[in-house]
Amino acid sequence: MARENQREDTYSAPLRRLLVAVLVILFLAIFLVWRIDSPRVERFRSAVLDRVIPPMDWVMTPVTGLTRIISDFQSYQRLVEQNADLRRELQQMKAWREAALQLEQENAKLLDLNNVQLDPQLTYITGIVLADSGSPFRQSVLLNVGARDGITDGWAVMDGIGLVGRISGVGQETSRVLLLTDTSSRVPIIIQGSGQRAILMGDNTRNPPIEFLEAPDQVRPGDRVVSSGDGGVFPADLLIGQVALGTDNRLRVRLSADYERLEFLRVLRSQPRERIDDPGNLLAPNAAEAALPETTEAPSDG
Repeated sequence: MARENQREDTYSAPLRRLLVAVLVILFLAIFLVWRIDSPRVERFRSAVLDRVIPPMDWVMTPVTGLTRIISDFQSYQRLVEQNADLRRELQQMKAWREAALQLEQENAKLLDLNNVQLDPQLTYITGIVLADSGSPFRQSVLLNVGARDGITDGWAVMDGIGLVGRISGVGQETSRVLLLTDTSSRVPIIIQGSGQRAILMGDNTRNPPIEFLEAPDQVRPGDRVVSSGDGGVFPADLLIGQVALGTDNRLRVRLSADYERLEFLRVLRSQPRERIDDPGNLLAPNAAEAALPETTEAPSDG
């Protein structure tokens, strides 16, 4: 074994030296050829490059692929930012569209009617949502405005576009909003287009059903749903949403309010309606007597 190792060392050592010498001479030759400034050498260099460079495209393939991946990732980031901007703009456009539709309806009413006394303009106070107490049995949120801000139980609450619910409990500094999706929520509504009245009943889903509808065949998905004002709880003509057909073939309402992002809510200051307890006093007694014909006694013959 020792003799064999000595023989291998005897042959391998000169071979390594020879290879090193050949590599050194080759590198020197390449350096000299690359540095010589001569037309013939330049043509030789060009010929060598034409033969060597094209077959080495595979060397640049990983670099090119990595560059494309980085470029695609940057493009994806830009697309995400553009998508977020478009979502914000779309939400703003929905608000402007709803404002335009309300102005169009109001304009049509004013063109049809004249000398009509309109209801006082609703004012509102904005509150911040402190907590969401949504559960399978109750849908409500907590606002940071209460009795000190003049909040009254029963007032309507909106998110700037659509109706969200009503005040169902007032504290000194906070108040609770019962959402339209709660099972105890009942809202009288009008379906525009057909003009039918119905009740929107919460069922703990984001698309509550429409109940007590007289002619469902006259209602189409996409019809706008607004509050009717019946019962005096909600003001009239507050946007609620649009009619949609549920998976259970029931007519439901796709709510316009963004329940996924309830951050700021508007509490509408509703003015209480005047109650008439004694309709008979609307006519003055003197006026009633003046309206009766006078009776004269016939002269007696005697």
